[in-house]
Amino acid sequence: MRIGVIQASSQAGKNGLLAGSVRRHAPDAEVVNFGCTADEPERYTYVEIALLSGLLLASGSVDLIVTGCSSGQGMMLACNSFPGVLCGYAPTPRDAYLFAQINNGNAVSLPLGEGYTWAGPENLDDTVRALFSEPFGGGYPKEEAARKLKDTLLLKEIRAKSQTGVLPFLDSLDPLLLDHLLAKRDVVGDILSNGRCAPVAAWLRRRENA
Repeated sequence: MRIGVIQASSQAGKNGLLAGSVRRHAPDAEVVNFGCTADEPERYTYVEIALLSGLLLASGSVDLIVTGCSSGQGMMLACNSFPGVLCGYAPTPRDAYLFAQINNGNAVSLPLGEGYTWAGPENLDDTVRALFSEPFGGGYPKEEAARKLKDTLLLKEIRAKSQTGVLPFLDSLDPLLLDHLLAKRDVVGDILSNGRCAPVAAWLRRRENA
């Protein structure tokens, strides 16, 4: 599994903590830290980071995104606006575990500012630990796993039918917004080097050469 860590610029100070937790609790995965960090010259909102997260997933560059913003809610909603992204909100270890086991999505958003008290680092680390404590999609409770997984597949099928394709979606975005997104060169470079979806990589090259 290849995991991308990326969060809004408003929480750049938590980037190292978030990436460190994911590396610690998903030791068998390749973890790529895309920031945002405090020393990056460009600033990115949660909406823009959600679009970049969707692009990373749609390209096949990563299999899972771990992200967040101040509340975690806005990032979750924004990520779910991108075709093919199923993002959960995980403020607690229990929420993270249930999302991984029942919903089996490809992105998870954590609250990195709201309620972040003196115990914030410990709660964040415990939440990431719970997220990766078992392989995704195992179902919960275990005695109802088959039914839960059937419902999850149905949800993904319904969402896919209700959404436009990735390329028409990207083409519909404001060109100025796309210019700012594509200024994040670590994301663009990773997609072009590691993306497994040729149409998305081709779209990206065309957009850069336009």
